[in-house]
Amino acid sequence: MDLFDKCSRFTRAKELMAQGLFPYFRALSANESTRARVNGRDMVMVGSNNYLGLTHDPRVVEAAVKVTEEFGTSCTGSRFLNGTLELHEELERRLAKFLNKEAALVFSTGFQANLGAISAIVGKGDVIFCDRENHASIIDGCRLSFGDIRKFRHDDMADLERLLEQTPKSSGKLIIVDGVFSMTGAITNLPGIVKLAKAYGARILLDDAHGVGPLGATGRGTLEHFGLLENGANEVDMVSGTFSKSLASLGGFIAGREDVIHYIKHVARPLIFSASCTPASTVAALTSLEILEKEPWRVDRLRNISKRVRTSLNGLGYDTMGSETPIIPVLIGEDIETFLFWKSLDERGVFANPVVPPATPPGKGLIRTSYMATHEDRDIDQVINVFTELADFETRTGALNAHA
Repeated sequence: MDLFDKCSRFTRAKELMAQGLFPYFRALSANESTRARVNGRDMVMVGSNNYLGLTHDPRVVEAAVKVTEEFGTSCTGSRFLNGTLELHEELERRLAKFLNKEAALVFSTGFQANLGAISAIVGKGDVIFCDRENHASIIDGCRLSFGDIRKFRHDDMADLERLLEQTPKSSGKLIIVDGVFSMTGAITNLPGIVKLAKAYGARILLDDAHGVGPLGATGRGTLEHFGLLENGANEVDMVSGTFSKSLASLGGFIAGREDVIHYIKHVARPLIFSASCTPASTVAALTSLEILEKEPWRVDRLRNISKRVRTSLNGLGYDTMGSETPIIPVLIGEDIETFLFWKSLDERGVFANPVVPPATPPGKGLIRTSYMATHEDRDIDQVINVFTELADFETRTGALNAHA
């Protein structure tokens, strides 16, 4: 068999393209944060992870432009060699303080942060306990390690405890969870995980990519949401995250104990063998972090917008899957139904994202919507009005059948 046979057999995407139902790789000709232009049409953007609305903030843009003029467009090397700027170290100090950790380490992407941290920390004889719905970067980080991987049912503390009980006390143990699961917006049972980790001598890595910014009174994420940062508490060993969401940039980080971060810094291959974050990306994240600390109203505004949308969609009979975050999914069902519903939204000027297996269980296709602190009331009115139009069974069926 030829190596490339699998490529010629892959036809699903082209079949959807032929039906006018392919929803991915859409090219934007303009992007104004809460609005976007696609194929000449103005659309309200509810398919972005720009939760605090900072990607177009003049302060962030100005800082990125200014530092590019000073340092150029790239660091042209690894953090290990010529690629470390004082800006990287300043950002690391600020992140560590923000998350109540001793130290932090900046990677070029959030994906690399998980790959690097997990593969560096977990070795032969160690055991990883991984939620089955964890992000792909966590799954790949586990694969890259030499540890034994044991997956527990999503957010199921009884199943996690069963696996912990079966593991020898002599093994190093790491529980890895997303703080907020990226497709459904569900918040992990972090207090339950902390309790089990203490009982069985396990460490915890919390990927809070979608938690930092939206969750907690001051946007410090899932730890703050559950009161696990109060009075200097430090209940989670490591926190990873990304700049590509609330911090309006590109890059990632891992934060934790100083000796642990020092070890990762000198062992993690994704850090050692990758060029460092650009000056613009670094200062954009730093500036966004400063704005988050100074402007907590963004967190409140985001929470209020999300509550309004969630309440409206639930009232219309949609299943938002219990989300408590700015990620508000709408459960649809089979793949083709999901794509057809996405098309109906798209035609009415709402940019949202259809999500189907393997990102969801079979038959659980959904429309993923997500919101920003800078959405105006008129934007939210438009979204709710479109979902209202499509909520009526006959209207929805007619819209779907028109494309069948």
